[in-house]
Amino acid sequence: MTEIKWDENFKIFLKQYYWDDILHLANEYPEQRSLTVDFSNLEIFDRELAAKLLEQPSEVLPSADKALQEIDLPIDKILDKAKVRFEKVPNKIHIRDLRSKHLMKFIAVEGMIRKATEVRPKIINAAFMCMRCENVTFVPQTEMKFVEPLECENETCGKKGPFKILMDQSIFVDAQKLQIQESPENLRGGTQPQSLDVDVEEDLAGIVKPGDRIVINGVLRSHQRTTREGKSPFYDLILDANHIENVEKEFDELQITPEEEVIIKEMSQDPHIYDKIIRSIAPSIYGLEEVKEALALQLFSGVPKHLPDGSRVRGDIHMLFVGDPGVAKSQLLRYMVKLAPRGVFASGKSASSSGLTAAAVKDEMGDGRWTLEAGALVMADMGIAAVDEMDKMRSEDKSALHEAMEQQTISIAKAGILATLKSRCALLGAANPKYGRFDRYEGIAQQINMPPALMSRFDMIFVLLDTPNEEKDTRIAKHILKSHYAGELSEQRKKIATSKVTQQQVDEQMEIIIPDIDPDLMRKYVAYSRRNVFPIMEEEARDHLVKFYMDLRKMGEGKDAPVPVTARQLEALVRLAEASARVRLSNVVTMDDAKRTTKIVYSCMKQVGVDPTTGAFDVDVIASGTSKSQRDKIKVLKEIIRQVGSRHPGGKAPVEEIYAEASIEGIDRAHAEDMIAKMRRSGDLLKPDHDSVRLV
Repeated sequence: MTEIKWDENFKIFLKQYYWDDILHLANEYPEQRSLTVDFSNLEIFDRELAAKLLEQPSEVLPSADKALQEIDLPIDKILDKAKVRFEKVPNKIHIRDLRSKHLMKFIAVEGMIRKATEVRPKIINAAFMCMRCENVTFVPQTEMKFVEPLECENETCGKKGPFKILMDQSIFVDAQKLQIQESPENLRGGTQPQSLDVDVEEDLAGIVKPGDRIVINGVLRSHQRTTREGKSPFYDLILDANHIENVEKEFDELQITPEEEVIIKEMSQDPHIYDKIIRSIAPSIYGLEEVKEALALQLFSGVPKHLPDGSRVRGDIHMLFVGDPGVAKSQLLRYMVKLAPRGVFASGKSASSSGLTAAAVKDEMGDGRWTLEAGALVMADMGIAAVDEMDKMRSEDKSALHEAMEQQTISIAKAGILATLKSRCALLGAANPKYGRFDRYEGIAQQINMPPALMSRFDMIFVLLDTPNEEKDTRIAKHILKSHYAGELSEQRKKIATSKVTQQQVDEQMEIIIPDIDPDLMRKYVAYSRRNVFPIMEEEARDHLVKFYMDLRKMGEGKDAPVPVTARQLEALVRLAEASARVRLSNVVTMDDAKRTTKIVYSCMKQVGVDPTTGAFDVDVIASGTSKSQRDKIKVLKEIIRQVGSRHPGGKAPVEEIYAEASIEGIDRAHAEDMIAKMRRSGDLLKPDHDSVRLV
């Protein structure tokens, strides 16, 4: 088929399928410069032409552009630089499967944007003026390096320069380089994610940012590597982009059709909407209703507020799960990442501070300048970042989280780059106790290897205990086995052609693990709520939260009482109440929302913020790792050490004497040993020899 024939075919195709879109483009031109064509329509129109596009895009794409530019329009406009962009290309290839056979073919790759350079003008047709005879020569710039004319085209001159480039007569386009990397969730275990460089031009430049998940359609090209020794036989792959499709949208970008909006509004009127949403979160995990309710509130989030003095109050709700191994913490985290329109999963053990926040790296894509590479919390902006095994992180990495959690920004001061990146994400963390299982008689801070300042930033901390209970264990076991049985039936039906399992049997068994609300609809429901619902708290609800807060604070009155809660917990109550109203798509936070919030927070505090010795609420158990009663005992113990030391030379107090005195004061030996060890760690005590201690 000749090129002229292709032009004609494209003209017929565009007029037949996209006439309205072309008229719209003509009205918007030159602000809008491209027409998006669905590849399947081209296939229906002319299968041979569609196949040719995939095999020989370098010849076919210019024909498509030419056909669009030459179409006769009813209005007086010429689409002289318009482009045809093809979406939904079937030839989708994983980045790691790209081979030499794909060179010069039209392909699609999916992944996450890792780096993006600035948008800069790129010269495509350079105008050179001969400095001797002032003749102007045009040189198209198609190679990787800049090409200058060899000699003046004017026959009477014919000299080899010098030439001056004329900027006003040269033709430039906006250009940008991207690096796309395989999505982390699609990786096989133990493999490093591979990446591909992408060239984008004109109206595709500047529309994506690091962290976006996209499909890029384009022509796979290559250019030769150059080393110090000269040109290398190895070639680098570059994708010449033709179209960019967003795969995973933020809450703000999810497209909701008018029909879906009607369904969403109907759902919000359902009196059982809370139960349905709770049952739609990780249905394969039995029970944990309170935890799932808190996770639902985290999805909807409170309202972020910008105050007149320029400060910002976060709306995102941070949560931490602490608990015994095997209580499905990681399962819940992974499910939430799937449910959130933008979710990133990281494991604390393997994540460095730059992997979580951001790193400054030398840019090989541009001209060797330093650029920022986004980490997990930046990539989860406007979504949820799930960090498993937070207790295993290095201490310098934990400190990187402080600012990200409260101010929701990440400040970078590296390699001469001073920048502040946004990380407006809700953090969902999981941690295991130091000694394998959770000890309910010891404060939470001693059992988790995390600084108290970081712990206090979580709005809710759930302790998930694995306590044997015959009735509950039976129900869990049945649920797990039913889930497995449903999976077994489904897999056998798929994999074995002679299987006698019917679809009906599969559906019946699957019923217990099918979420009440389909995950796609749930996502849209959450997005609609976050976009359109901004609740205001009723006075009655405000009074209820204040009373709850004050009742807890009252426990801290008096000289010897512990401080039960701080103002941070009050802010958490407000956020949770707003999220509860958003679940119903209500613009008013009612008394019911306030009560639901206080119920969750109270049950949370009962697990976490209780002094194991006295049973009283004590925020210091979380905030400093030492409860009020423990601090009082440490004072008593210090006094005992001082008195015993004064009776011995050099102030050395024998430990056995200390334990004997302590037991008279009501401090048993185990507690005294623990406290002496703690005081030695903090530098209050010295151990001059094996069986005595001395105050510093």
